[in-house]
Amino acid sequence: MSSHSAQQSRHRAGPSPQRPAGLPGAGRLWSRALLLAIWAGVPAVLALWWQDTIPGSLGGGGDYVTAAGRLSGLLAAYLLLVLVALMARIPWLENRVGSDVVSRYHRALGEYTVALAVAHAVLIILGYAWQSGTDPVAETGTVLLHYPDVLLSAFGLALLVLVGVVSARAVRRKLPYETWYHIHLLVYVAIALAFAHEFAVGTDFSASARNRLLWSGAHIAVALAVVVFRVFVPLRRSLRHEVRVARVEVQGPGVVSIYFTGRALDELGAQAGQFLRWRFLARGLWWQSHPYSLSADPELGQWRITVKNLGDSSAALTRLHPGTRVWFEGPYGTFTERRRSRARKVLLIAGGAGITPIRALYESLPGVGADVILLYRASRPEDLVLYPELEDIARRRGFGLYPVIGPRTGPRGDPLSAARLRHSVPDIAQRDVYLCGPTGMAEAAEVQLRRSGVPQRRIHREAFEF
Repeated sequence: MSSHSAQQSRHRAGPSPQRPAGLPGAGRLWSRALLLAIWAGVPAVLALWWQDTIPGSLGGGGDYVTAAGRLSGLLAAYLLLVLVALMARIPWLENRVGSDVVSRYHRALGEYTVALAVAHAVLIILGYAWQSGTDPVAETGTVLLHYPDVLLSAFGLALLVLVGVVSARAVRRKLPYETWYHIHLLVYVAIALAFAHEFAVGTDFSASARNRLLWSGAHIAVALAVVVFRVFVPLRRSLRHEVRVARVEVQGPGVVSIYFTGRALDELGAQAGQFLRWRFLARGLWWQSHPYSLSADPELGQWRITVKNLGDSSAALTRLHPGTRVWFEGPYGTFTERRRSRARKVLLIAGGAGITPIRALYESLPGVGADVILLYRASRPEDLVLYPELEDIARRRGFGLYPVIGPRTGPRGDPLSAARLRHSVPDIAQRDVYLCGPTGMAEAAEVQLRRSGVPQRRIHREAFEF
């Protein structure tokens, strides 16, 4: 790695940004490719269902309802595999599509998965009851108690519904991250319970060795991805790079920065704007990992995160001792310079915890003078975390720095309204915009940016929640 002074010189007056050779920028192309890959599996599932659903066998209403139940079950099982694959932290997904996009797809598909799984159970019961001429309640008892592995799959369905409920945005916001995370792990149990049921009574598999082989192969491939990318790779990297806490520095009320040391950290290729999942091997913290963005440019040789006490385990981070061993996953994310188009000028907008990746970008983006402008949104002046550091960067590099303070519903209206954005940054429509902050602020700001004339392709937003 080059010297600190050489890096600073490069940042002060870098050339117009060019994408590294062979590394297409993350964005909608990769997102669409991922969606296409997911949808490509649906025809295969339909073919699997159709080969055992001969048109002549659908002789009555009960047959049609049962066939619909089988189809919804197959689609739910397929999407369940997709959900796990999306959360396997496969580098191509995390660093091309983007962790925030992958998480958004995961949440959306999760709703469909739970709905299809419930529909499968209901339709199968109704179809069987119709075919046998019994009432649905009696048929439910028969299916649960006399069909092999169905009772276990019912427990799996209950776990899946539980995960769906706690993942709903209204519920998720009220739960500590640790609680939500560990309940979410029950998805693996649900898959295991459903798998035996699929082979025992699923006519699409019980009568076809080829289908069983293909279905088992898909499960094995996803399981290997989880083990490799969520266990083996992080373990190997953590042992290789020996990351430890160097010091903990108080930044303000309830806010600390944690500095790290390690061996050959430059080999990881971390970039400003990315995040890692950190596991501190200290009492009360070793059993959980949390995603935190780097709050300084790692290319300057400084690995640091900045954390605000939110009432969960983040409070314990203030008591970390130098030398504490750290295991990590990553780096992840596409909220980097790579997203930047050929436009030279950049506008950064940050709010809340979103200042951490924005601060790293502010320090690292090439440009001079007004090429880079930062709007820092806060309700009160004391909420401007890391502001002295930002002022120092602005002085050294000549960048624009404007605090945007006040309530959104004040007498002057939204501080990030289209009119006020154009007033603060007259050439906003010609800039790339990096936006990171609380969901409500970021969504509202994105709307105002579009009204200000910024094309959607130039708005790079990091969803700062998981």
